[in-house]
Amino acid sequence: MNPGENEVAQRPFLTPTAVAHVAFVPTGIVTVLLGPLLPTLAARWSLNDTQAGELFTAQFLASTGGVALSGMLVPRFGYRVVLVLGLFFMALGVGTLPLGSWVLGMASVACFGVGLGLAIPTANLLVAEVNPASRASALALLNFSWSVGAVACPFLLAPFQQSERTSTFLYAIGGFIALLAACLAGVSLPRPGKSENERSAVKQSLVHLMQMPAAILLGALFFVYVGTENAVGGWLASYAKRIVNRTGTLWVTTPSFFYGALLLGRAVAPIVLRGVPEVKLARLGLATALLGVVGLLASGSLAGVLVSAGVIGLGLSAIYPITIALLSHNFGAAATRLGSVMFVLAGFGGACVPWLVGFASTQMSSLKVGLTVPLVGCGIMLGLYLRDWSKQPSV
Repeated sequence: MNPGENEVAQRPFLTPTAVAHVAFVPTGIVTVLLGPLLPTLAARWSLNDTQAGELFTAQFLASTGGVALSGMLVPRFGYRVVLVLGLFFMALGVGTLPLGSWVLGMASVACFGVGLGLAIPTANLLVAEVNPASRASALALLNFSWSVGAVACPFLLAPFQQSERTSTFLYAIGGFIALLAACLAGVSLPRPGKSENERSAVKQSLVHLMQMPAAILLGALFFVYVGTENAVGGWLASYAKRIVNRTGTLWVTTPSFFYGALLLGRAVAPIVLRGVPEVKLARLGLATALLGVVGLLASGSLAGVLVSAGVIGLGLSAIYPITIALLSHNFGAAATRLGSVMFVLAGFGGACVPWLVGFASTQMSSLKVGLTVPLVGCGIMLGLYLRDWSKQPSV
């Protein structure tokens, strides 16, 4: 067999980008799972909003630990092992969620949180590495696949919720993700490479990199964005249920309008980015999201909630991939090292901001007051994106 035939024979069935997309659909389902499940879990375990918010804290603090692990495991074992390991943790956590008390439930949520922390940065960094010429567009499409899962989750859950068989739903999702992980375990993925620039960047102190103004501002963006997105998506179903205040399951699907708008925006973003600079698109998106949250707080009907949810989702759709692309543009080879720190900060944002919504809601006896937290988050991000991002730091 000549070298050309050997290369064809060893060519993987799925490209690295395709593998990341396949893994990101169930990742989207698991990431948003708590939102539509929250009213059911709160009723089962007799939780107030602060206690319900602690489930988000468990998920995203554990996710932060998973991110830290991914930063250590990917260079040693490669993308494939870490991605598959993340899927197995997700399957275990989702499958055990309906088995017991609030304490066991918190452990299950933390388990699939670790899986999310392993899988999400690994897939993002894999796609960014194999698509160096079009990172923002490639990452927008990857997060489109995440949004497919996020949109599907409430609709998949709704019929089980109506028949009071949510446990069956969770067992089925857990089993499916475990099967997917087993299948992807046999797929070949490239190992993280090191260019000459990256080898020299290793000598650069990570502490020194994090002290740069651009890194500090990007860290704030990762923290606030992930916190804001998960605060909106996580509490929408509960907010809609309280506004409707009647039986039925339409409120369960409310987060799908938010994540559906994220999906639409991420599908269109690569096309829009051909003619609109990344930072300008982010500014327009955040202004749109800000208006959407104002509309949500002013809504007195389910229709108003659905429309506002869609506006917020559309506004936020391009922010995360653009922020990841900014990290790469500003720090080049050093972005790989900084990436683990940024994803850790994102995990802390997901742990803190949704909990803060629940805490404010409990203290003020109003979830509407609690949802002013993502309003502030959108304002902070818009302020950060008004910075001149064209000046790259000297790394």
